[in-house]
Amino acid sequence: MTKEEILQKVASGEITPEQAGKLLLTEAPTRGTLYCKVSEKGAISVYGLQRMPVTLYVEQWTRLLDFADTLKQFMKDNDDKLKRKGQ
Repeated sequence: MTKEEILQKVASGEITPEQAGKLLLTEAPTRGTLYCKVSEKGAISVYGLQRMPVTLYVEQWTRLLDFADTLKQFMKDNDDKLKRKGQ
């Protein structure tokens, strides 16, 4: 059920605002959309990249993001050797 459908049901009186709030919290992002959750152990899990989430602690995400420019340059330098999904 989309946000719009939920809002229409509230407007028509089919569901209460409290029920709508619960539905909106459980609404899953569309497939392929990246989104984050805090794991049970307090790490950050990113969903939508692959079948399983990518889960790292804050310090690890910080190191990875600080490394992003180097990684982008490496990808550019090695573009001819790299495969793309579907190739």
